Amino acid sequence: MITAVILCFILGYLTIVFEHPLRLDKTVPALIMAALCWALLAVGFNYGWLSVIDTHEEVFSLIGAGGHAAEGHGGPSDGFNNTLLHHLGKTAEILIFLIGAMTIVEIIDLHRGFEVLKSYVRTKSKKRLLWIVGILGFILSAIIDNLTATIVLVTLLRKLVTNKDERIWFVSLIVIAANAGGAWSPIGDVTTTMLWIGNKVSAGGLIEHLVIPSIVCFALPTFIATLLPPFKGEITLDEDAGDLKAQKLLSSQIMLFLGLGAIVFVPIFKTLTHLPPYIGMMLSLGVVWLVSEYIHPEEDFTESRRHMFSAHKALSRIEMSSILFFLGILLAVAALESLVFGTVMHEGAEIQVGTLRYLAEWLDKVIPNQDVVIILLGFASAIIDNVPLVAASMGMYDLPMDAKIWQFIAYSAGTGGSMLIIGSAAGVAAMGMERIDFIWYLRKIAWLALLGFLAGAVAFLLLIPLLP
Repeated sequence: MITAVILCFILGYLTIVFEHPLRLDKTVPALIMAALCWALLAVGFNYGWLSVIDTHEEVFSLIGAGGHAAEGHGGPSDGFNNTLLHHLGKTAEILIFLIGAMTIVEIIDLHRGFEVLKSYVRTKSKKRLLWIVGILGFILSAIIDNLTATIVLVTLLRKLVTNKDERIWFVSLIVIAANAGGAWSPIGDVTTTMLWIGNKVSAGGLIEHLVIPSIVCFALPTFIATLLPPFKGEITLDEDAGDLKAQKLLSSQIMLFLGLGAIVFVPIFKTLTHLPPYIGMMLSLGVVWLVSEYIHPEEDFTESRRHMFSAHKALSRIEMSSILFFLGILLAVAALESLVFGTVMHEGAEIQVGTLRYLAEWLDKVIPNQDVVIILLGFASAIIDNVPLVAASMGMYDLPMDAKIWQFIAYSAGTGGSMLIIGSAAGVAAMGMERIDFIWYLRKIAWLALLGFLAGAVAFLLLIPLLP
């Protein structure tokens, strides 16, 4: 039965990896995989074929004479149910946070708040434009998240660069910039959000340790790209791009700064109250929603047009398939984390551990250098979705908040995905919007992303001894 659970996870994982050739939304295998993994775990547990372990390293089993229940806990069956509920609760924290953030961004977009940012771009030089959109992507991704920043900047580039063959070069470099910018912010990438909510990293620690490596990861490939032929010369600006002011609404600027300020407020709220981030996000969403109910976006604003700018419309535009994908993949990884796989030596005694902890111990034996393991994790995130990789790593290591390994995992998983177009949410969004060919990206962009990733990793390792 242990083999069946692991095999179910591997098959589901492979289906997610090959979603494009299979023409299957990755949400489908993620949900099926999660349900089947927990179903197999439950059947095996109830028949006494396997044991489960909770996050307090308490093992529950019906093997032999009814298993063992620790003082203060119910029987083994209650231990199993509580383990599932704990993982569901941790997953729900991330999902509620994401739903809140995505809704705020959609409210801003409904009020055309991002047009304010678009109006700032004024240049004909390809090199200068690349640096402008790159820096904008780097900063925006840290504030609103790398996926949203990529979508906003691709929309901007469509107005500025009319030639698609030229535009996909800019878009591809934006993917690198957005992933690098998201890596040093607790709300810039789903993986950093997971580590932050899971109390593996703090907002201040993440910024202190990763802002310089992330800048290196973004700046080096961007600088090299400016030396390449596609970025020589000037572009012809779209004539309609100059009339961006007419596209704005009366509420555009207010909703932009209110929305971004509300998202930035979340880490501050957590620091002040020590409450989980999703509570702060609920407060921020409530405030933005409240303002959106009473603000007048247009001069001739009427009640009949209110629905066009309402939070209800923003909620309908949220990509729920992504939310459900995270639900499936996180619960599937939780099943592996809860499955007792074997024993390891700990403080001179053998203890039972879950599958992911066992894998971590095995990796430490095979590859003694932990830094190499984390760099390999970055390469893996280009092939495999970085959400389950980080979720797995969180179950593999038991170290205090802001330990070096958590910062390095945040960097590697966040920026390693840039090496392939399907390796990150930002890349997948860019690929879908601009129909970027996988092989073209592999030939033209992957080496730039690789250089940036390795340079940032070296910068991180050199910086660590200098930090307190």
